[in-house]
Amino acid sequence: MLADFAPINLTNHFLIAMPNLSDALFGRSVVFMCEHSERGALGLVINKPSDILLLRLFEKVDLTMGRSDLALQPVFQGGPVQTERGFVLHEAVAGGDGESVYASTLSIPGGLEMTTSKDVLEAMASGAGPRKVFVTLGYASWAQGQLESEITENSWLTVEADPSLIFDAPVAERYERAMALLGLQPWMLSPDAGHA
Repeated sequence: MLADFAPINLTNHFLIAMPNLSDALFGRSVVFMCEHSERGALGLVINKPSDILLLRLFEKVDLTMGRSDLALQPVFQGGPVQTERGFVLHEAVAGGDGESVYASTLSIPGGLEMTTSKDVLEAMASGAGPRKVFVTLGYASWAQGQLESEITENSWLTVEADPSLIFDAPVAERYERAMALLGLQPWMLSPDAGHA
């Protein structure tokens, strides 16, 4: 039976895996939460690069990479759901009407958007598109109450997201830097934290 949880909204937050979380994908992971509601949650792991570069991804979808600044950026393993589908996290790009210029975009409070339609890649192929982008294959999701339950089981720490961690921080430093947002370092946390 699932316990009743006070409603929380972790949209535009990082989930930081506790050091004792040993799951192959989620161990030492930092997840940017794109959406969190009473129905569940959706996020992108921001520190697990795949062996695919954006240049190669563009070739696979028959596009020419028109942005030399992004060509050698890795595509990330965003999570275990829909791993054949691309997700582009980027700064907000609004059209004249204030709506996103891309066909399938989720606006995230805090100034970022996640686009799943190919038109954002086509814009990048032409040398345009958002200046800062983060591309994953797949995403992470939690059913109603599942994330809240995992947090109470000490699987995750949460902190408000810092976009510079996603777009500018070296991948190898993202876990420690996310912890630092809370004033912590991984060695400070006991695997038994919170249990009496």
